[in-house]
Amino acid sequence: MTPSAPSPGPLADSPRRPFLALLLACAGTFLSFLDATVTNLAVPPIADDFDASLTTVSWVATAYVIPFAALLAPAGPLADALGRARVFLIGVAVFTASSLLIALAPTLPLLLGARALQGLAAALLVPASLGLVLAEIPAERRRAAIGTWSAAGALAAAAGPALGGLVVEALDWRVLFCLNLPVGLWVLIAGRRLVAGEPRTGRLPDLAGGLLLALCVGSAVYGLTRGPDHGWSSAHVLAAAGVTVLAGLATALRALRHQRPALRLDLFRSRTFAVASGVSLAYGTALFTTMLLGVLFLTGAWDYSTLEAGLAMSPAALVTAVVGIGVGRLPAALPPRTLVAAGSALIAASTAVLALLIDTEPHFWTLWLPTGAVMGVGVGMATVGISGAAALSAPPRHFAAATGTVMAARQVGGALGIAATAVIIAEAAGTGAEPYAAVYWFATAVNLAAVVGGLALRVTAPPVPQPAASAQSASTRSASAAVRSLEGDQR
Repeated sequence: MTPSAPSPGPLADSPRRPFLALLLACAGTFLSFLDATVTNLAVPPIADDFDASLTTVSWVATAYVIPFAALLAPAGPLADALGRARVFLIGVAVFTASSLLIALAPTLPLLLGARALQGLAAALLVPASLGLVLAEIPAERRRAAIGTWSAAGALAAAAGPALGGLVVEALDWRVLFCLNLPVGLWVLIAGRRLVAGEPRTGRLPDLAGGLLLALCVGSAVYGLTRGPDHGWSSAHVLAAAGVTVLAGLATALRALRHQRPALRLDLFRSRTFAVASGVSLAYGTALFTTMLLGVLFLTGAWDYSTLEAGLAMSPAALVTAVVGIGVGRLPAALPPRTLVAAGSALIAASTAVLALLIDTEPHFWTLWLPTGAVMGVGVGMATVGISGAAALSAPPRHFAAATGTVMAARQVGGALGIAATAVIIAEAAGTGAEPYAAVYWFATAVNLAAVVGGLALRVTAPPVPQPAASAQSASTRSASAAVRSLEGDQR
């Protein structure tokens, strides 16, 4: 039995509703991805404040990544069931409250607990935000909206080091988390109008399956992040691997038997969705690798300060945002295959040039700036292409579920990239810039794999049951129109 829709509010049929949905979704996504990157720069001062080792305080970052990656996939079906705007606002509310707890935390355990809560909130709001955009934006404007939404997340992820370095050096690490408060409060106040008139299925996904999936992804991320410190054959890593396999098998069995599974394996029947998920894994690996490596190389090999390193990475962030918005507004639609393959190729070319030419002598204007600009173009193109291909290969009622699954793949890839970076730098032969060059070669190889995956992408209209032609819903027609606009010249 389908639940009755809520009574329409004053904004339910307003022409301002799509614009507000996009604006709020971009703001929430920017907050979550910004927080995931700026916090790395707060680790040393937090260690000083609480008189803890850097290894212990590194959990300030890890405590956020594990619930974020683990809960992205089940959060998508939850948003489809309860309403994307409703789940999005719940995520923003928890995210804002946990930010305040972190800023005021008197002890390190309380701070780590608040960071884990913040990661859970980010997992709720991110897939719900894109699902909200896809549901509210008309089909003819959906491509531009995906570009804008993707640019907000990419800009936040890339601009984090610069903003974090500035705040930590000029003010205090606690101020980093206070930056979230005014934006979060504004989103909560403005977003209440989106809940009225929002469609939702009202049927909750398999909660037990969601917990198993969270355990599977969480243990995998834990093992990857602990490997460089404890060793890949340590009890920590081996236990995490065992839990990952067992929880993954249990999740798959429940997904095959449950009517509303937490992980929608049926989405992988779409070739485009399956390929996009694999590409997202590779893309996340390369993206997180280059983001972390940039700061490590600039501070370690070129002796930049934290603030200087962050500022040096800012031009690439600006290019990423401009390209993400611009791609969505091109008069002729570029198909996802072109965006992902070309974008990944540009990133691979940039990392290959850096691997060949970097040394301990700074060459900002002649090497770092131009390669960063090219890399920014590639990141902007690939981000839009992956998001568009994955979301639009799923039926409208599963937009948030598709988004959450693909983003979970990206986060797991990111954890793999971070772990690989630490291992390669520690194990690579040579001195000076050679270990960093080895990591850039690794990033190049992963990006080339993403190029191959991008070439395999095909966007086709998602399968939607149609008892009669006259019964086709408006949302289905709009989704099909959006898919046709993204198909471009692929046929």
